[in-house]
Amino acid sequence: MRTRLATTLLATVIGSAGVLALAACGSGSDADGSAAAPTTAAGGKVAVVASTDVYGSIASAVGGDLVEVTSLINSSTADPHEYESTPADAATVARAALVVVNGGGYDDFAARLVESSGTKATVIDAVQLSGLPGAPEAGGDSSPPDPDGHDHGEFNEHVWYSLPTVRKVADEIAKDLGAADPADAATYTANAQRFGTDLDGLQQKVDAIKAAHAGERIAVTEPVPLYLTEAAGLQNATPEEFSEAVEEGTDPAAAVLASTLEIVGGPDPVTTLVVNNQTESPSTQKVADTAEAAGVPVVEVGETLPEGVDSYVAWQSAQLDALAGALNGAA
Repeated sequence: MRTRLATTLLATVIGSAGVLALAACGSGSDADGSAAAPTTAAGGKVAVVASTDVYGSIASAVGGDLVEVTSLINSSTADPHEYESTPADAATVARAALVVVNGGGYDDFAARLVESSGTKATVIDAVQLSGLPGAPEAGGDSSPPDPDGHDHGEFNEHVWYSLPTVRKVADEIAKDLGAADPADAATYTANAQRFGTDLDGLQQKVDAIKAAHAGERIAVTEPVPLYLTEAAGLQNATPEEFSEAVEEGTDPAAAVLASTLEIVGGPDPVTTLVVNNQTESPSTQKVADTAEAAGVPVVEVGETLPEGVDSYVAWQSAQLDALAGALNGAA
């Protein structure tokens, strides 16, 4: 059973037709394939809807005071896999000029809202935009292969941990906002460029970790942060069966759990354990306890912004600092 935990600063759905409709949109395309009329919120601001506050924060950084951003999930305790949309959510999407989603089976409730609301909004699908190996291409079918709405095959859908993908999303947001509000197009472009500079700062932190710790073995409870840790040159030593089971909300086999415990608490343990602090189970707790008992640092990451944090860059900066501190302490 998946249970949600409150996130700290340092740490950091109604048929398949909707999913197919969003996949047909592709990244930066209109939901029905027609030209989207600019849609404004109160005060003449451009109305933007994001599936989660991660993408909402990126849209806010690019749009600034010219946009009104609504994040459908804006709580550190909400699970996009299990989120049930409301009539109010559908009305919000129907009024939007731009909708930003993760895609790849992660936030399928948003795909269904796009389909059911009849919105004319332009839809940005981060997974399709990413160009990452295994990601469905724009216009392809990104519907999940299994009936529970999860997509946990070979492709890692947690693309907001890929800094190049986040940069693409920000640039696409600027382009689409400029199309909806041509008078302020230059402002959106400039804001995206500033955001890109901030991403460069995050990349420098990633590069510093790689320079000091490339090749070091870590363990993760879920594949959530792997784009970032792989970019930092860290090697994931976790049995795939363990992280898959945790992500699916099931108990790993006893032998798999035993192998994972050996990795974090045996004679040759990993240097750091990275846990998703928004998912806890007896298995993940046992792994974390074993790591701590063995002196292996435990770093928390999340899937939504921590309470009191509204900046993607600040959030990722804190998580990278925590990771670097753990690795440096274990060296």
